[in-house]
Amino acid sequence: MKVLLTGSAGFIGGAVSRRLLERGHEVVGLDALIPEAHGAGAVVPEGTVLGDLREPRAWEHLLDDVDAVCHQAAMVGAGASVADLPSYADHNDHGTAQLLAAMSRHGVSRIVFASSMVVYGEGRYACEEHGLRSTGVRPVADLEAGRFDHACDLCGRPLQWRTVPEDAPLDPRSSYAASKLATEHYARAWVRQAPGDATALRYHNVYGPGMPRDTPYSGVAAIFRSAMERGEAPRVFEDGAQQRDFVHVDDIALANVLALEQQGEGYRAYNVCSGRPVTIAEVARVLTGREPTVTGEYRLGDVRHVVASPELAARELGFRAQVMPEDGLEDFRTAPLRG
Repeated sequence: MKVLLTGSAGFIGGAVSRRLLERGHEVVGLDALIPEAHGAGAVVPEGTVLGDLREPRAWEHLLDDVDAVCHQAAMVGAGASVADLPSYADHNDHGTAQLLAAMSRHGVSRIVFASSMVVYGEGRYACEEHGLRSTGVRPVADLEAGRFDHACDLCGRPLQWRTVPEDAPLDPRSSYAASKLATEHYARAWVRQAPGDATALRYHNVYGPGMPRDTPYSGVAAIFRSAMERGEAPRVFEDGAQQRDFVHVDDIALANVLALEQQGEGYRAYNVCSGRPVTIAEVARVLTGREPTVTGEYRLGDVRHVVASPELAARELGFRAQVMPEDGLEDFRTAPLRG
């Protein structure tokens, strides 16, 4: 299979490219090398074409003889401020729309693309007495008072997290999240109109060798690593008990290849996760070997817990994470970073 891989020079794109080549596929790479995604140490892999998805005249000829597209190119992270909104909409939404339109012009009908767990907003919660409950944005007064957990709307007791399935309500809480949900909507519309075959992979917290260093757009694992290298204790928001799922970049690559190799029709979305949730405080301890500073600070728009269900991806893609957080995070302590 010949695959056009967007974002091929990036942290995740590089891992996907290696996995595709290992399995005997041909890769045509495309990357714009935007600094926010690459940091200062970007290296253009051999065979990668420099091109911006927003300007298809420069690259759409690459689609002439490919069998499928693997779309990883994006502005990443939660965003440093509201001022990032235009950049996320331009790169992620406009870029994806141009890609889908170009695919139709060139008769390419299959795409696997990077979405994110952030499309869910808050995770799933239940009360011991009243079962599953819906939650809204946590009140600022509660956050100021150090009450970080959601409470049952019927009895006021703290809610407990439950795993989030792919059919859960979608409620983006950041610029990045809104852009990722928009790309899913564009892909759904394209599937109906083209027609085509699209698979959205909702990545959870990705980490691994080659991750960009500490920038406003870095993942929390890289931020903790940078604190360790500066000799500082890592700082965690709220009480550090937020539950997340950390998935190794090699597993992300495997999920992409399995999705590309599967013949499908229509639109599908899958959680890509380890299935082994950990707290943010525990991640900080493992990555730095130090007790984190629990700040009690909070960020508006942050969610309390997001823990995905891996079951649909296991059943339909045959994907199960191979690297568990207890092993992968320990190895990541000394893994090389980018930039």
